[in-house]
Amino acid sequence: MPVSERQLAAFADTHAWRVPFDTSPRHLAGPGDGRHVTHGLAAAGWTLASDPLSPEIVLTSPDHRHSLQFDPQSATAARWRLRAEPTDTEPGWYAEFGELVPAEVLGAVTDALVTPSAAEPPDPLDAADAAGWLIDARGAASSPDAACRVERNAAVSWRVEAHEPGHGSRGPRLWHAWFDAQTPTRLVEAFVTALADPAPLQRGMFDRTAHGAVQETSPLSPQHVADAHTERVRALRARARAVRRRPQPETAKAPAPPPSPPASLRR
Repeated sequence: MPVSERQLAAFADTHAWRVPFDTSPRHLAGPGDGRHVTHGLAAAGWTLASDPLSPEIVLTSPDHRHSLQFDPQSATAARWRLRAEPTDTEPGWYAEFGELVPAEVLGAVTDALVTPSAAEPPDPLDAADAAGWLIDARGAASSPDAACRVERNAAVSWRVEAHEPGHGSRGPRLWHAWFDAQTPTRLVEAFVTALADPAPLQRGMFDRTAHGAVQETSPLSPQHVADAHTERVRALRARARAVRRRPQPETAKAPAPPPSPPASLRR
């Protein structure tokens, strides 16, 4: 397995002393453990393309088309950058995420990327609507506390912003996520679904969270948290392998071009 037993043990050791707290809402839960993202991609066959001794992490997909960069020293608000290079049949695209985006929410995006579904994805705002978020006349969704907003702009790109609660969209910004117009809709839908999910995220007592986050003692133990991570990594590896083995549909043959006209008729 690309994620070694030693790496899984290190994850478990990190969380062994952290009493987990149910933390909600998700947009205020803080970044959590980034290995929720990187271990998931490694389990799906992505490999490290950056200097192991650098704080920057770059992972690339087996076909080298997709990459994820984590840059803790970024000069901009973007800490995570997800890219796809264009192909002969598909456009390239780009998405970025701020430092305080919960790793579990970003992980939902990378999971959807490495284990795509053949089903047509619903509108990303449907998940927010189902979770009780307010959809305004402009077609933007706001969380019940008005601190987080999901909006599609005229260029069909998507922007998500979380602000300190109590000020609406005018408060200090906590984090942002942005998907360009070419980003597959299923990835945006995965992000919004995970973000609007009312289920709490687990955070340790001293983990970084935003002001206004509600924490209650979790029924889960530190061992439960570690075991859930290991099970997710192994399940994701199996699903990614199944996707790679899935027969690819044959490309329809283009009709033969008509015969060239005689030279005397060419202009």
